[in-house]
This record gives sequence, C-alpha cells and structure tokens, in this order.
Amino acid sequence: MTRMEHVRFCMLCGMGKLMSLGGFAGTRFLGKCLGGLIWHFIPERRRLAAENIASHLDLSAAEAKAVAHASFLNTGQSFLELLLTQRFGFDFPRLAVEPPELLEKLRSCQRPVVAATAHFGAWELLAPLLGQLYQDRPRLVVVRRYDDNAAQAFIERQRQATGAKMIGHRLAAMTVLRALHKNGIAAFLVDHNTKPEEALFIPFLKEKAAVNAGPALLAVRARALVWPVVLSRRGKDYVFRLQPPLDTAELEGSIDDKIRQTAVFYTRAIENFVKSEPEQWFWMHNRWKTRPQLDASTAASAANAKKTPGTTGGSA
Repeated sequence: MTRMEHVRFCMLCGMGKLMSLGGFAGTRFLGKCLGGLIWHFIPERRRLAAENIASHLDLSAAEAKAVAHASFLNTGQSFLELLLTQRFGFDFPRLAVEPPELLEKLRSCQRPVVAATAHFGAWELLAPLLGQLYQDRPRLVVVRRYDDNAAQAFIERQRQATGAKMIGHRLAAMTVLRALHKNGIAAFLVDHNTKPEEALFIPFLKEKAAVNAGPALLAVRARALVWPVVLSRRGKDYVFRLQPPLDTAELEGSIDDKIRQTAVFYTRAIENFVKSEPEQWFWMHNRWKTRPQLDASTAASAANAKKTPGTTGGSA
C-alpha cells in the first residue's frame, strides 16, 4: 500500500472499531438503518428485487415488495456484521446448528471439502465459522478482490480473524487444489452471476442462470465432498444450516458430466435455502443478467473452465 492508502486503512480500522462498540445489538440496528437507506435511495434495485421475487417465487406484487424490503434490511445487517467477525464462532451463545449431526460429520471427515454457500443470511459471519472447523488443515474462502487496496486490506483483516484465508478468485485455482489435496476446505459463493465463458446454464428458481463451473471443476479434480452451508439469521439468533454433501468421487460419466452434476447439485441446494427463507437472500443482485446464447454454450463453457477455471468468488 502507498502511504495514503495506509492512512485510509488505519481510518477504516478506527471507524470499524468505533462502530462495533455497540456489539451485535448496535450493529443490528445500524444495519437495518443502512438497508432502509439503500431501499429508499436506490429505487432501481428496489424494483429489480421486487420484480425478481414476484416472478421467481410466484408471489403477488405486495408480497414480493414485503420480501424485498426484508431482504434489504438483512443485507444492511450483513454488510456491517463484517465488523464483528472477531467476536463470532461456534461458541457464540446465540448460535444453533441444523442439523447438528451433519456438523459433526463435516468436522470429522478426512476428505477434501468444497463448501458451497451464498449471499444469504449473515454471510459475513460465515468465514469465522469455517475458519474454526479445522485447526491443522487449510481453510480458504474464495472471494472477489476490491480495486481499492485500503478497503481490501481492511475487509481481508476482518474476514481472516479466525484463521480462514481469503483468496482472490482470479488466481485461486492452483491454491485451492493444493489445499484440497491436503484435505482442506475451500468455500465459494456460488449464487452470483457469471460470465458466459465461465458458466453452465442451469435452472435456478424457474429460470436458467449462469452458474460458475469453477468450483465444480475443482471439486471433481480433487474428488472432494461438496457441502452446502449457510448462516441464517433468526431474529437475534443465528443458525448454521447444512445440507447433506455430494461425494464427487462417486459420480459417473465424463469429466464434463461430473462438472455439470456437481454444479446442478450446489445450485439446487442454494435454491432450497432461498425458498425456505427468501427474505434472507441478496435479491438486489441481478442474478439472471447473463442469458444463454447457444445450446452448445454449456459444453463449451465446461471445456473453457477446464482450461482456465473461473473460480469467481462473490462478496458484497
């Protein structure tokens, strides 16, 4: 960082520490205020969210607007919970696990793990949990990096508070494979829009969406378990939710077949999470922006992924 960037980094750290003094209650209040401001001052995102909810969940306009508003409040809280990562973990008194037996299987498994998650619930607090799963194995979270070096350094400092290492998505492939070959865990946000050359087009909430093939490819190459996980918010409490994993070592067919099966698996898993608590998903994101081009694009994108895996991570 330059001297000026370092000054801004220090300012961000100071502001973050000040804003976190209110703890979880204060952050929850400020987060809802932030979400309300975004709802009020960015009408195009408000309309996008409400229209997507109405069309993809078969809700009335009034119902969709209510879900969209709740989603904006959730998003505001998620943004500011970045300031509380050092205070959160499996020993947090208001954290539950659903189902607890799956968490025990995840902790005890001696296999490489790809965690598939989403911009859902309290997603900024998920990294501290993943960082605490293992102590003697690599723990990676693949994210998009910010162009602003000061902001990137501050966000990285917060997210790595409990041992999980942040990896920029564009150069993640080999680092992730090395970690998986050591039975590590690598987490990906798999619910964001993706460039056509990195995508498989898979139905998601009744419409084909561009799904990143990179995490599927890396999981297949490492013969990893793919675990869908999210951190839901239930009032003042949090719930670490898991779905049963996919064992990519048991898949049949060509590598393209296995990549598609894996991508379909985590896409459907995220879809199930969203359907169960739609107000907790990041609806203001234009998830269906990239459209399918030709029928052959699916096979072509998988082939491209094998050459240059698009491990596009996501971060708000």
